[in-house]
Amino acid sequence: MTVSAATADAAADRPDVEIRLPADGAFVSVLRITTAGLAARLDFTIEDIEDLRIAVGEACAMVLPEADEGADLVGRFFLRPGELTVSVAVASAQPAAPDYDSFAWQVLTTLATSADVGTSQGQFLVTMVMHSTALGDGR
Repeated sequence: MTVSAATADAAADRPDVEIRLPADGAFVSVLRITTAGLAARLDFTIEDIEDLRIAVGEACAMVLPEADEGADLVGRFFLRPGELTVSVAVASAQPAAPDYDSFAWQVLTTLATSADVGTSQGQFLVTMVMHSTALGDGR
């Protein structure tokens, strides 16, 4: 692999925006507002933006109970024309198995184009993708 290819691979994995907050429910609104602002930059419709805000809130409801003491709530955003991918994660030494029957998961999968939940590198994370319906490529 050449240096330029390695740089391109690293850039592809790097989020366009990353925000770290204390893993506390009081900070979920900051993550929701950030999501709304980024979706607006991508020309998402008002309905899509509200769906994203709700979905991010539900993702936080899933990850926050799994957070280790003193952990950060990390939001990562990947912006593409007509598409926003959001990953919400917390450090978690012993996360519980994902509850695919939970209300939060049901709401999240209804609102997002696609969603995934799991663990990676000591983190419990929920990732969702939303396509803008303004461009005709919605759910």
